[in-house]
Amino acid sequence: MRLPIILTLAALAACSAPAQKSPFDRLAVDPVEHGERLATVLGCKGCHGKDLTGQDWSAPDFVDMTTANLTVSAQKYSVEDLKAMIAHGQRPGGRELWDMPSFLFTRLPDGDLDAIARYLKTLKPIGKATPDPVFYPAARAEMAKGIYHSSAVEAKQQFANRGPDAGPQFERGREIARATCAECHRIELDGEPAYPGEPANPNLRIVASYSEADFLNFMITGKAAGNRELPMMSGVARRRFALMTDAERKAVYAYLKRVGELSN
Repeated sequence: MRLPIILTLAALAACSAPAQKSPFDRLAVDPVEHGERLATVLGCKGCHGKDLTGQDWSAPDFVDMTTANLTVSAQKYSVEDLKAMIAHGQRPGGRELWDMPSFLFTRLPDGDLDAIARYLKTLKPIGKATPDPVFYPAARAEMAKGIYHSSAVEAKQQFANRGPDAGPQFERGREIARATCAECHRIELDGEPAYPGEPANPNLRIVASYSEADFLNFMITGKAAGNRELPMMSGVARRRFALMTDAERKAVYAYLKRVGELSN
């Protein structure tokens, strides 16, 4: 008789276990509002366009690719399917996505993924679905050599990589940086090219040289030290990171500053 009791207690414990805490503040009770903010902060509009109807990301003689028209494609899938596509780079039935940065989102809490998916489901369809990518011989050769990976493969490869460890008190900033900064600066935050032939980006350990006030100003206004405009990053700051809360930006600063200090 002990086994059924043990199993029952285990089931009750699982049901009552606290959900994974999000590193992102919950500014709205409505999950759709939370999902809309996260979709902007995490860069969905950067790849899929301001209206999320898709953008051309083709590379000549390599691939013809337009990011998905999310206003249309989100209506085809359930919330659970969308969550799997975001975090695992895979459509229902096993079809893999390409060039979707799912590896950034593999560690997002279920509640955040759920909110993003529910927001996407509220979008009013505009236009038509975008076509599947067309890969040219150069792309297929890199696939065969294991250089060019699908989003699903990248998500699996990078799942265990959480980025530089700065200590438990900096975990929140670590998680936010992994989901945002790592898109351009790699999860290691060193800015090394993530793909052969790409230019390097700044090593984010440079943040240790910023004061908190200067860093927070940069994240909101896009103005770096010396009131400088930086290629791409200034625009990204204004479009995305300005929508972070002060607490989120401060957590990222504290984490990056500590990572920089530990590397010296």
